[in-house]
Amino acid sequence: MAGKRIKNALKGLTKDKVYPLAEAVKLVKANATAKFDETIEIAINLNVDAKKAEQNVRGVLSLPNGTGKVYKVAVFARGPKAEEAKKSRS
Repeated sequence: MAGKRIKNALKGLTKDKVYPLAEAVKLVKANATAKFDETIEIAINLNVDAKKAEQNVRGVLSLPNGTGKVYKVAVFARGPKAEEAKKSRS
């Protein structure tokens, strides 16, 4: 009952095969047909117990182009502090 797009995407795939990450990304890029940037969702089972503090997984990811948000900061100052605020715009 799948649509044409899904049927075409599944043509080159084997249902029971586990693909390495690099090959899977290549397959996704080759089958990309949408008019927007498609995304990939990954679920990883780390087998950790969240109740134990030493097993908690924390991390930070810095995106190569930032988050895309533009931040504005208002400064109410006079004299040297106003000049310092103007210089710190970067």
